[in-house]
Amino acid sequence: MMVRFLAGGLTGTRLAMLALLLAAAVLVPVLNLALPADHPLHVPTYAVTLMGKYLTYALLALALDLVWGYCGILSLGHAAFFALGGYAMGMYLMRQIGARGVYGDAVLPDFMVFLNWKELPWYWSGFDAFPFAIAMALAVPGLLAFVFGWFAFRSRVTGVYLSIITQAMTYALLLAFFRNDMGFGGNNGLTDFKDILGYSVQSDATRAGLFAASALALAASLVLAIAITGSKLGKVLIAVRDAESRTRFLGYRVEHYKLFVWTVSAMMAGLAGALYVPQVGIINPGEFAPANSIEAVIWVAVGGRGTLVGPIIGAVLVNFAKSWFTAALPEIWLFALGALFVAVTLFLPKGILGLAASLRARLPKRKDKTSPADVSAGAPTAPAPALARNQAAE
Repeated sequence: MMVRFLAGGLTGTRLAMLALLLAAAVLVPVLNLALPADHPLHVPTYAVTLMGKYLTYALLALALDLVWGYCGILSLGHAAFFALGGYAMGMYLMRQIGARGVYGDAVLPDFMVFLNWKELPWYWSGFDAFPFAIAMALAVPGLLAFVFGWFAFRSRVTGVYLSIITQAMTYALLLAFFRNDMGFGGNNGLTDFKDILGYSVQSDATRAGLFAASALALAASLVLAIAITGSKLGKVLIAVRDAESRTRFLGYRVEHYKLFVWTVSAMMAGLAGALYVPQVGIINPGEFAPANSIEAVIWVAVGGRGTLVGPIIGAVLVNFAKSWFTAALPEIWLFALGALFVAVTLFLPKGILGLAASLRARLPKRKDKTSPADVSAGAPTAPAPALARNQAAE
């Protein structure tokens, strides 16, 4: 069934993106680890980490495109799912520190010792195991999305009202995680990580492995998104996006379709956050900021909403520009980002991929090069209109 779904959705652009991600998952670690630092093809470790971070942002943009581009749900709260996945991974990484922390406590993280916590909270149990942490990075955002969507979609909250509610949700989580008594490090968050799966998070090999994991996770998520959007379910999602009332009138339980894709998208965003944290080395409540969700919307708009590949391109390009601007011209980055969003809205409503498709459509099509001399002399030819009328008159 998956093969049938993919056969109809694997266009040339999507196939090229999948091939690029799989190739990058192999080549970038090889060019980083196997070549000496003075080799012209060597990829430095800082670049590997930076590109790995871009890939996690691309996965977040893909998750957002699944609900906005194909179901018409403009979410301004996907940063919440991203951050929850990041905290799940951060809790695992904190449990791996053990007695190597500043206070030398084998069980309690340093911030809990500092705040005079006497025992580990119950919700930290199990995070000493990597599989449990990954499961929670998927389950917690998915459960939050399911509960939120169950009430929102059954109440038929749509449009700008739904967007505002999603933004309020992520802002509420931001305020909650700032509190020290929540048990997540308060304003400082979780940091000073040492190991992941027994390997130092600072080593070149671990950095390369995390990059490869990010590329493979993005490729797998893209395959899943192609399968969903190319199925009958995907066609219903597009119908909901374009004419929700008509789709409901035809007998479809629209809220069920919305709830499914909303939950899947949240789990993808949680996975992106889980891959993001060990590469940047910190997770704090700032990741819940509504501005982060708005930036993700800009990535999708720049790349091309409803294309799956476009948001990946948009996330990488915008964040590359952000890295350059914040280093060269930090004082104008926010103005440049705002101008980019306005320009895309006015002049590129379909994003980069939409512009490329329009340019291809305007190219003159190749004409048939067959000349009259190539036609066999004995082959019948259609009579000209005037000749045909004369023959009819006779």
